[in-house]
Amino acid sequence: MKTTLPLVPALFGETPRTLLDNASFRIELFRYPSGIEAVRMENSRGYVIILPFYGQMVWDAVFDGHRLTMGSGFKQPLPGKDIIDTYGCFAFHSGLLANGCPGEGDVHALHGEMACARLDSAWIVLEEQGVALQGQLEYIKGFGHHYRAMPGVTLLAGRPRLRIEMSVTNLSGSTMPLQYMCHMNYAYVANGSFSQSIPETAFQLRTSIPGHVHPTPGWLAYTRQLQAEPQRFGSLTQPEMYDPEIVFFADNLAQYGDRATFTLSSPAGYAFSTTFDTGQFNFATRWILHNSDQQVAAFVLPATCRPEGFSAARRAGTLLTLEAGEQRHFSVETGLAEQ
Repeated sequence: MKTTLPLVPALFGETPRTLLDNASFRIELFRYPSGIEAVRMENSRGYVIILPFYGQMVWDAVFDGHRLTMGSGFKQPLPGKDIIDTYGCFAFHSGLLANGCPGEGDVHALHGEMACARLDSAWIVLEEQGVALQGQLEYIKGFGHHYRAMPGVTLLAGRPRLRIEMSVTNLSGSTMPLQYMCHMNYAYVANGSFSQSIPETAFQLRTSIPGHVHPTPGWLAYTRQLQAEPQRFGSLTQPEMYDPEIVFFADNLAQYGDRATFTLSSPAGYAFSTTFDTGQFNFATRWILHNSDQQVAAFVLPATCRPEGFSAARRAGTLLTLEAGEQRHFSVETGLAEQ
């Protein structure tokens, strides 16, 4: 049996309110001091905190005592128009009309309009195998695009795993562009090692330098080595060289199979893993950054194209489009790797 519980902002207060508590799940609603609503969904393995009306970001995730979320100076989500105003979450939806770092000729915000969008509605769906927070946003501009976005996050019963989803429907009478990335900001794992179901040679170092990256001579020398031998970057053993960021791209994932799995393993014996359908996400990015302000090892960011902005995707021929009335669905499963 499926049970749906609608959410409204008035349900969220400074004191946490229990919405549901059974043998498999516990759900609490609360509001951060910053004023942003949050839903804490807990199972026997851990919990996630999701922002139902604020881009439906996954703010935090903890399973079996391991925090999955990047390290940052943000103690709580903060109101903002762009993701850089609140860059401390575990995962956010990057896109949908444009995605990634704006390049030459681009006017879109970093990672697009969806990341911090205010959703029109949100609700909880409870089933035997999982509990989901879902929502809906209708985006419309005069003389512009018109679409419906329906994000969702499902916590699976008795498992240290999440399913993050996004459905997009073009509501206009004309074609709309589509760029989407499931942007998961995983915690940095000291001396962690990477593995994946695609060949190591599939990854190539990003050679362009976005405006927010300020190279040092040592970093430039290090990246020249990685450009010549990208397979050398198989583990996180040189944190001093990951500031500025290190970024790798893997393209045309479908050539390696219908499904792709990526893993970041800790010497302590646990591992993070992400699995997705290459028919939905044909591109992957690996983003590493380690300094006093941010520590992140985004071992895979599944996407429809490289995150180099709208114009770069159009030039590369990787910009997706939706015809009038057309819908696309995306789904990622992520969390602790299960033995």
